Amino acid sequence: MRKNLYLIIILFSLTSCYTYQVKKQADIATDNKQESKKNTTLANTASPQMNSTAAASKSLNSPQMPVPVNIQEKLAPNKNVKIDVDGRSYKIIVDRWESDSLVAHPVHNLKKTLKFHKNQINGEKIAEKRFSQPIADIITVIAYASIGVGIYLLVR
Repeated sequence: MRKNLYLIIILFSLTSCYTYQVKKQADIATDNKQESKKNTTLANTASPQMNSTAAASKSLNSPQMPVPVNIQEKLAPNKNVKIDVDGRSYKIIVDRWESDSLVAHPVHNLKKTLKFHKNQINGEKIAEKRFSQPIADIITVIAYASIGVGIYLLVR
């Protein structure tokens, strides 16, 4: 019983509250919906001529493509990120950009230098290291529960 308890305590102490999360881009579709709502309210108060121009502007705005991801802005120096390069995942700390090449080093190996061309990096799978509040809450609740169980076992 005690060995299992010690194993559980060690496992929870090794758990990190930091996770790699892909940053969500601003939804262009929601922006277009908000603009179309504004256009319809304006169209209801305007003359019939304005209704046809508002409808034309709605049809022009709807087929917009998402803005391409600028990898160089996402991968700023000294950022801790997880990138996908040619199907392989790397956890790196960005050092600098040399023209179109990213110079970085792995998270736990400062001596090793990695270079990637910006066309090799998958821009949709760039995940930044961020603090995860739900994981921190779970660890806190489990720590309090284990302390309570430990006090109960000592008193009993």
